[in-house]
Amino acid sequence: MKTAKEFTLEIITPSRIIYTAAVTYVRVPAICGYLGILYGHAPLITALTVGEIRVRLGTGNMKFFSVSGGMLEILANTVTVLAETAEEAEMIDLDRALRSKDRARDRMRQKVPDIDIDRARRSLMKALNRIKVKQHSD
Repeated sequence: MKTAKEFTLEIITPSRIIYTAAVTYVRVPAICGYLGILYGHAPLITALTVGEIRVRLGTGNMKFFSVSGGMLEILANTVTVLAETAEEAEMIDLDRALRSKDRARDRMRQKVPDIDIDRARRSLMKALNRIKVKQHSD
């Protein structure tokens, strides 16, 4: 059986390095849709949106991360994700994500002029994404 070639993945936020490992596949939420990356991918820089990062390790095991946007760089078989925020599925607090979802929905239902609907919508998207990603670790 032929094994897939590995490349380096780094997921970095402004506060810390979230994850660094040799991997065989990464799928990221680019602004134009999900993008799959294998060894030997052409150099690329693109923006990321709220979504799920899927990672396949050399063992075949999968890891999942929630990301709230950022930038992706592919260069010389190194994939670097510079994320606004990112969390590994196992680290997501489901109760907190559910509360965030409820708060965002409540804000969107309010008919008060000083409510920032776009901010509430983005908060809702982030919360729903965190809930979806958390389901992979259960």
